[in-house]
Amino acid sequence: MTIIFESILPIFLLVLLGVWLRRSNLVDQGMWAGLEQFGYYFLFPALLFSTLAKADFTGMKADATAVATIGSVTLMSVALLFTWPLLRAREISGATFTSIFQTATRWNGFMALAIAQKLYGAIGLSLTALVMTLVIIPINFYNVAVLVWFNGRSRGLGFFFFKILTNPLILSSAAGILVNFTDIPIYAPAMTAIDMLATASLSLGLIMVGAGLKIADAMKPSAPALLAVTLKLIVMPAFMVGAGALLGIRGDALLVIAIGAAVPTAMNGYLLAKQMGGDAELYAAVATVQTAASFFTIPLVLAITGYVAAG
Repeated sequence: MTIIFESILPIFLLVLLGVWLRRSNLVDQGMWAGLEQFGYYFLFPALLFSTLAKADFTGMKADATAVATIGSVTLMSVALLFTWPLLRAREISGATFTSIFQTATRWNGFMALAIAQKLYGAIGLSLTALVMTLVIIPINFYNVAVLVWFNGRSRGLGFFFFKILTNPLILSSAAGILVNFTDIPIYAPAMTAIDMLATASLSLGLIMVGAGLKIADAMKPSAPALLAVTLKLIVMPAFMVGAGALLGIRGDALLVIAIGAAVPTAMNGYLLAKQMGGDAELYAAVATVQTAASFFTIPLVLAITGYVAAG
């Protein structure tokens, strides 16, 4: 419990700093829109590229892990799309649906890395990086596709593929994987600059999430927010751990998969919602509630997975 608390507490502190800064007179309130665009187009792509380009996957068999992780994310995505008619009948808007979809399928890879490192050391880091590599492009593809389709704007096929193929998160992830597996040399000073941007992205991103929070919405979560919390913290771990166990994954590998499934949603989805017409306020509220609830759900998921992994 202490390990998980120490991994989550810094995230909360930075989010709270963003809440305070947005409501104080210490900074120019007009800067937040520019910071959001900078994060979306430069900081988070740098983080994804740097992480995936340098991840060490030597000696790891990715086949079963790929089926378990990508299959679970795909299953969750398809299941959510099938619920859309029911949610629409309950007067859930398309923008609200996109944030339910995002917060149910995205996961905070950096929280997962922190927990995996403290629990399993270098092996945990490598395994988590492998899971990140496998799911990061499918997750971004599904989420960008849903945002394009449900944002109430153009739905032309050309526009749809243009938005997906030019999305900076997808492009940076694909570039990082390409560099990793082809050993394309990157000029050292250029890579250092990218790493510096990547280092800044997580903390600044968390502050920007805090700046977009409405505390009242987080303290009294709406029905869509509670649905997203349940889907991400309970249903997704059940899907992913169950799939991994059925495919014969055991030991630390299954526990790392469980960590990736059980952590709350990724903070960068908030910026994606802001940029592409999603419900950013709902996303911020859900991210806050999920992070708080994960104090209790992550230990539970790991305890149950421990029994399965040992079997």
